[in-house]
Amino acid sequence: MTELTHPLATVPQDELVARAEADPLRPRFHFVSPAGWLNDPNGVSQWNGTYHLFYQYNPEGAFHHRIQWGHATSTDLVTWTDQPVALEPSAGPDAEGCWSGVLVNDGGTPTLVYSGRLEGRELPCVAIGSPDLLNWTKDPANPVIAAPPAGVDITAYRDHCVWREGTKWRQLVGSGISGRGGTAFLYESADLRTWDYIGPLFIGDASQGDPADTDWTGTMWECVDLFRAGQGSLGSATSDGSPDVLVFSAWNDGDTHHPLYWTGRYAGDSFEPAALHRLDYGGRFFYAPQSFQDESGRRVMFGWMQEGRSDAAMVEAGWSGVMSLPRTVTAAEDGTLRFAPVPEIEKLRRDHVGLSGQVLSGLLEPLDTGVSGKQLDIELELELEPGGLVRLGVLGSVGGGTSGSPAEETVIELYRAADGGNNGTLRLDRTRSSLDPAVDADDKSGPVPMPGGRVHLRVILDRSAVEIFANGIALTARVYPTLGGDHVSLAAEGPAQVQSLDAWTMAGIFDGARSLFP
Repeated sequence: MTELTHPLATVPQDELVARAEADPLRPRFHFVSPAGWLNDPNGVSQWNGTYHLFYQYNPEGAFHHRIQWGHATSTDLVTWTDQPVALEPSAGPDAEGCWSGVLVNDGGTPTLVYSGRLEGRELPCVAIGSPDLLNWTKDPANPVIAAPPAGVDITAYRDHCVWREGTKWRQLVGSGISGRGGTAFLYESADLRTWDYIGPLFIGDASQGDPADTDWTGTMWECVDLFRAGQGSLGSATSDGSPDVLVFSAWNDGDTHHPLYWTGRYAGDSFEPAALHRLDYGGRFFYAPQSFQDESGRRVMFGWMQEGRSDAAMVEAGWSGVMSLPRTVTAAEDGTLRFAPVPEIEKLRRDHVGLSGQVLSGLLEPLDTGVSGKQLDIELELELEPGGLVRLGVLGSVGGGTSGSPAEETVIELYRAADGGNNGTLRLDRTRSSLDPAVDADDKSGPVPMPGGRVHLRVILDRSAVEIFANGIALTARVYPTLGGDHVSLAAEGPAQVQSLDAWTMAGIFDGARSLFP
């Protein structure tokens, strides 16, 4: 059994919080835990007008150990209030951790379905909440599913998607079948306690491609999420032709890879896939996404922005893990998904700087935008000619580099194909983001539709957290500048027009010291 106290848990709680709050790389308007470790979003929901964000949490320090469910609430998806820990390990099936799960409304009773960890394996458990969702009672019959399906050689078995379909509850548990690929096992229940196994919803093929591929589907599917992308609900007839979407995070032998999604049709007891897509071009930096439909009918998604620095650096800093900004999920005309930050975050905007009517005609000195900062929301309307390339540099440290170039700079690139078509590429260049050679600097890129060469680019920068949206395509990542630069520049190779540039500094969402145990 896992020890109750980890050997790395040597820093007093008040010092751990102080370290975390003093770190200049710690985001200020993304949600982060008070200190310690944060990973998957859990139980994301809106209940009686209040948004709830639960998350995987270890308050002992910035390492994964004896995971609990942290909890925060919001009335606007922007400012968050820390609440007491919702679930923590106890004697029984979750003694080694309360792992990822969801919140459902069982006839007015808030109910959590989560993975309890004991003796190195995870099994489904249930807990019932008070009307305000602040106190939780575990079901004495846990685990509610005693074992994975018999006779199946699985790679892993955890994480849940639960929904009401007619008079029954249905549940997916993320898993994988050895020698084949990732899967999600389908179950059915009348009461969330007694579950009948139906079978695999759909089985992936891990033999297709290579683990290094950005669309490799993995040997196990974590954090499965099944939903209708448009009008209607799962299992019902679709009136607008919108697809059903099966989201999963590809995992292999302890390594997190990237989130992907299948579009297709869920009917009966199976999912018929039509096409596989990348969910976020940042790969593991937007991992374990979970979504919900809020009271206005929007589908809202959160993801875990993992760290890209060493374990030792995280432990020293006293914190690890960032929650993405909540983003809306909509279906495009081609049946794929589009993403955008929820508009509520615009209330954090301060000190507007605007620029319009600029023509960048290639191989010129970078344009000084008049924008600077480490907490920014930048929107650009661009039009690229065939073969045009636009570079937006952020977190630049002016001078110090070769030939007068910044010593550190993170660069977002947009390139339009030279054939004059409607396709292009989004790329995040982190090769000069940091002088620290230990941080992750891998290239992140992917295709973007550019009808007529037009692109709406939005870049949200929060110290070490970067979220990029190009015509609704998302790329999320982490950067770790060492020099504290805040310069923003714009340049091009080949003709391109900046129809408009608008930028704002972004206010922080936490005032004063936070407590690990509110």
